[in-house]
Amino acid sequence: MMDLIDEAKRTITEEAEALLELAQNVPNNFSDAVKLILNSSGRLVVSGIGKSGHIGRKISSTMSSFGQMSFFIHPSEAPHGDLGMIDPEDILLLISYSGESVELLPIIEFGKRIGTKIISISGSAKSTLSENSDIALHLPAMREACPFGVAPTVSSTATLALGDALAVALLSQRCFSREQFKELHPGGALGRGLSFAFDVMRSEMPLLPVGKSMQQAILTMTECNLGCVGIIDEPGHLIGIITDGDLRRHMSENLLSMKVEDVMTINPVTVSGNMLLVDILKIMEDRRITNVFVLKDGSIPLGIIHIHDIIVTRKVV
Repeated sequence: MMDLIDEAKRTITEEAEALLELAQNVPNNFSDAVKLILNSSGRLVVSGIGKSGHIGRKISSTMSSFGQMSFFIHPSEAPHGDLGMIDPEDILLLISYSGESVELLPIIEFGKRIGTKIISISGSAKSTLSENSDIALHLPAMREACPFGVAPTVSSTATLALGDALAVALLSQRCFSREQFKELHPGGALGRGLSFAFDVMRSEMPLLPVGKSMQQAILTMTECNLGCVGIIDEPGHLIGIITDGDLRRHMSENLLSMKVEDVMTINPVTVSGNMLLVDILKIMEDRRITNVFVLKDGSIPLGIIHIHDIIVTRKVV
């Protein structure tokens, strides 16, 4: 019996090689498919049977998350009334690696009858599906990873990748912003990661005016338990910050008698209230800092964010 780890490596390697081949042989009419969807006033209706159907559901879901109106229609339900969900202005995206899935025929016939444009993803240019498509996207010839060479593994992975490529291409053409993405993903880690500084900042901030002693600074840092204190001038502008690292660098017998301006780091890293948390987290990780002040008008402290306030979004960066 083949070692199970070796079998896993073989399967993954074969799928990875297929993706590399697809990347080098993206269908020449890929741009035509993107433009057709982009210029449509309707929705993207996705369908497929079996594993192609599962992949189709994922592609449709990704499209929706990127602002492209889309839904999946099951080919077995379509001829029993669900064809009424399809409008002439819609675009059909039909998936079948063989291109001969008979379950798709009622959708093809209905789409052609009402004038709905059809994009297909298959592995055969001479298939029934390809020949009845306005734009037929063809995958390179590939052998499945299963021992019999027939179970959808490599081909389904390649189909998913091509669908993702369509979705991302549409997103880039529409200049879809992170703010818009957040509106469609208010929940979970994605929603938290695409929240703004305003949403998580702490309004109670460790602040001291310039001229105070380091003894007072250490007391303030201890009380707030954030490991830092911001230093402000008389008008209330943030002019520096003192962190645990600053204390270690200035450790001496006369530290407590020193003034905060003698120890503080000037021009600290700050953010604006409308900055996304994913961007803030990247800044904090790149600069290796654990706190950042949120400023108004580039100088007035509004709040403070500790890295623990956003660490739950690390997966989305």
